[in-house]
Amino acid sequence: MGASERKRVTAADVARSLGLSRATVGFVLNDTPGQTIPESTRRRVLAEAARLGYRPHRAAQTLRRGSSKVILFVLPDWAAGLPMQQHLDEAALALDEAGYTLVTCMRYAAGRARPLWELLTPDVVLGFSPFDAAELASMRACGITRIVPAPEQPVTLDDWPALTAGTALQIEHLHDQGHQRIGFAAPVDPRRSLLLDTRVRTAQQAAVRLGLDPIDVRPVDHGDDSAQSAVRDWRETGVTGIAAYNDDAAAVVVGAAIRAGVSVPGELAVIGHDDTPLAGLFVPSISSVRIDIVNLGRHFAAFALHEADGRPLLPRDTKGDTLVIVRESTQADSGTAREVAFAYPDGSSVSASRP
Repeated sequence: MGASERKRVTAADVARSLGLSRATVGFVLNDTPGQTIPESTRRRVLAEAARLGYRPHRAAQTLRRGSSKVILFVLPDWAAGLPMQQHLDEAALALDEAGYTLVTCMRYAAGRARPLWELLTPDVVLGFSPFDAAELASMRACGITRIVPAPEQPVTLDDWPALTAGTALQIEHLHDQGHQRIGFAAPVDPRRSLLLDTRVRTAQQAAVRLGLDPIDVRPVDHGDDSAQSAVRDWRETGVTGIAAYNDDAAAVVVGAAIRAGVSVPGELAVIGHDDTPLAGLFVPSISSVRIDIVNLGRHFAAFALHEADGRPLLPRDTKGDTLVIVRESTQADSGTAREVAFAYPDGSSVSASRP
């Protein structure tokens, strides 16, 4: 008999093998609270279940408990970078400690695949942005009632401070360094457009608040000459400070500036976002916005549990979620400059003055 034809091992099979009642075995396998099962019996049941290859029937458990213990997080179709991956790892760990499983899926524009919530029947469905009418109807048909954002309480990415607060800090940091004309380095990847639009809007709002000229937004990409063109245009229009969408974009700008003989930060200061390892390893090292991934992941898990089973959600101060890590790319000139040679894959090199 092939593996696919084997009969599923049930709790009744385990009970029959041990000569125990179905109820006793069920109490052990379901970890039912309030039962006084001897520890020796519990160990026997678990050992026999493992030997026979017993696996819990999730659908039956969901019906019995009224809970699947699954949290589904629906992500937009954007390239998830290292910070988001770390955030989800922390949230998943915290939820696992509480007995829940975090499952993530992408929300693709084509939408041809069957929605994952129809297969899992999660306790809660969370998203970055509101679900459309068809998605909501599908969830409700599955009996899912806990949906965030709720239709009556629409939210946007502006309501996720950790995604936007860092951009305001970038503009404030450059302003504090004396920069009056500031540019923004935007990625070309269209999958980032939703978050990009939000961060650009945040940057423009910060500029207005600080009395600065509108932010000069230009696309940059490592695969073409867009960064070189952007640096040239920024220099011609008097831009002296650049806030980048992330550390990758910041590195592209710094590299283009150095190739063009523009000193960093003397003539062009650059600050990235996310504080990935690249920021510290790049030469010159790149100032960046660091996000408190651990606390944010734990808070996300606490929020999910609050939605799932009503656990209390304690208020928290979000001011420490983001902070600027200052490195060479925005540090004011210390008065001691030295020549540094940068080598490129094509064998060319350029010297630049660096504090």
